[in-house]
Amino acid sequence: MHRRTFLSGCAAAATIALPGWARAQQSAVGIDAASKTVTVGAFTPVTGPVPFYAILTRAAEACFKHVNDTNALDGWKIKFVTYDDGYEPARSVAVTRRLVEEDKIFALAAPVGTAQSVAVIPYAKEVGLPMIGPIGGATALFSDRLVFPLLPDYGWSAASNLDYAINGLKASRVALLWENDELGRSAKRGFDLLIQARQLQPAESIPFEVRSTDFTPHVRRIANAKAEVVILFGSNANLAAALKTADRLGLKAKWMAPFFTADPTTYKLAGKLLDRTYFSSWLMPVDADDAAIKAYRDTVAKLYPNDPIGVFGLNGWSNASLFVEGFRMLLASGKPLARENLVDVMETMTNRAVGGAREVTFKAGDHRGARQEGIIQAQNGGGFKLVRGFEPYPAAVFDAKLS
Repeated sequence: MHRRTFLSGCAAAATIALPGWARAQQSAVGIDAASKTVTVGAFTPVTGPVPFYAILTRAAEACFKHVNDTNALDGWKIKFVTYDDGYEPARSVAVTRRLVEEDKIFALAAPVGTAQSVAVIPYAKEVGLPMIGPIGGATALFSDRLVFPLLPDYGWSAASNLDYAINGLKASRVALLWENDELGRSAKRGFDLLIQARQLQPAESIPFEVRSTDFTPHVRRIANAKAEVVILFGSNANLAAALKTADRLGLKAKWMAPFFTADPTTYKLAGKLLDRTYFSSWLMPVDADDAAIKAYRDTVAKLYPNDPIGVFGLNGWSNASLFVEGFRMLLASGKPLARENLVDVMETMTNRAVGGAREVTFKAGDHRGARQEGIIQAQNGGGFKLVRGFEPYPAAVFDAKLS
């Protein structure tokens, strides 16, 4: 199993007697008060069907290094330990158990995968492990007090796509292609809720498997249904394969997809076929004149010059930033550095800027972090342009009871 451990600039363990407050922290899991180090961990797909998702983890690692190097936590350092899970939920659970039992992590921070994060929740509840910034968008991630997702529910994002397809693109026949796992089912839920609220019918709604590379039967069904817009919720590789199939079969529909596919990585897979595709996005543009986003661009370019600077990496950076912000709040609160206290202070986060996200809010009983999205479009063989400003998610979906 691949393992990465990251720690920068930690002070040597003290050999003199510690103050009473520091001694109290010594027994807290994942906290080393002597060296002022907090240990967090994550699972990530170094192998498996989507190994390029490791870009997310490298961006998170870059965020923690930037925090350590700039002394952003008043002398505290973050140690980040990750293992490969191959993008398999069962292995994600095994990795988390290892991180807890062997590496003694304080929290999960920016673990990668929707179905993978959902699979870990029962074990996290068993051991009281906070899950901060899981990089996934399933409904289940908003339903437990230990889980603080920065990403929106993919159902909200699918509803934003559908809303723009209807109101922005003036489409009356919209089809949904959805990955047959937690990611896709969440998207389908939001799509179905909004289409029912608008008293419409989908042109088609077709599931596909995460490893799908041939979308011929799917595209033929969409063509027969005369869909004007196709919304696809799946990986970058799925989107690229579907666009290639559509091009081969002559389907002329407009395409829409979730934010994480609006990335140079997808251009490498799809080429100029990605041009004119639309994406809903909860993140600010990567080229924004913003200190946090500039820090992402500069740090990743320095540490991982072969990784593309795009929304995909900014996603990983922003989810890592959510742990940084939560731990900063915990330090400021004066409470003992314990897992349960991290959860308490996270539930007081209000309208915070977190990485590339804005207006991030968590409350007791309401762990919806990001609450608005814009629409961007792929253009000119590698660029992305905001074509609709940030707007709240459609209320019929955002305010629906989570299940």
